[in-house]
Amino acid sequence: MTTKLSTKGQIVLPKSIRTARSWRPGMEFTVEETKEGLLLRPAKPFPPSKLEDVIGSLKYTGKAKTIAEMDEGVRKAILERHARGRY
Repeated sequence: MTTKLSTKGQIVLPKSIRTARSWRPGMEFTVEETKEGLLLRPAKPFPPSKLEDVIGSLKYTGKAKTIAEMDEGVRKAILERHARGRY
């Protein structure tokens, strides 16, 4: 497959590639220069955040769970999904 650079600096990506990757008009991408050429990736929809920036943003009125209780909850969820044929 080949494509051309327009006078506006635009490159048309072949429809087969856009369809296979579910890329739609208006999507944003990051472009990185590598040794082999250019790397095109869909931009992340949200900027990265740090834990200290989001702590307390969700209100929880219940009692805090222990690590053992959280591990048990995860184990049960995995078993339930497996029983439904997922994972």
